[in-house]
Amino acid sequence: MQNRLLSLVESVHVKSGVPRIVVGDTVVVHQRLLDGAKERVQTFEGAVIARSGKGIQETITVRKLVQSEGVERIFPIHSPRIAKIDVTKAGSVRRAKLYYIRERVGKATKIKTDTKRQAELDLAAKTAAAEAAKAAADAARAAAEAAGTTGGPSKRSQKRAAKKEAAKGR
Repeated sequence: MQNRLLSLVESVHVKSGVPRIVVGDTVVVHQRLLDGAKERVQTFEGAVIARSGKGIQETITVRKLVQSEGVERIFPIHSPRIAKIDVTKAGSVRRAKLYYIRERVGKATKIKTDTKRQAELDLAAKTAAAEAAKAAADAARAAAEAAGTTGGPSKRSQKRAAKKEAAKGR
């Protein structure tokens, strides 16, 4: 009874657009931070070395190198402070936790790429970029129509063209 109630309350706060994140992936976590009175987004890019929890309490541990020093952060996936998570590289590992990477240096920390999943990620990124470009073009077209311009040549370019025509006629 109580578990059903908890899962019902938690289900309201679980994010729906979270990408499939696997241990070994390289991710970029966009985190919202309060900077004085303003809110800004800071990124943290690194390899996912652990994943734990389930539901609203699910977390990922991300590790990166900063000035030859390893830095790890634990991010709650469904936190409202996390703006988005992008998977940039799909990794292929045979372990559930990659804590052994902490003791390794240089090439020993490399993670093999899962080529099948990487192709899917590249295709998804390409389609998302195409959709964003189309949406931007539609917004620009709508703004031009609202301003009364049809997207034709500007007055300046019309004057230039007229000068060129006049110069040809001489």
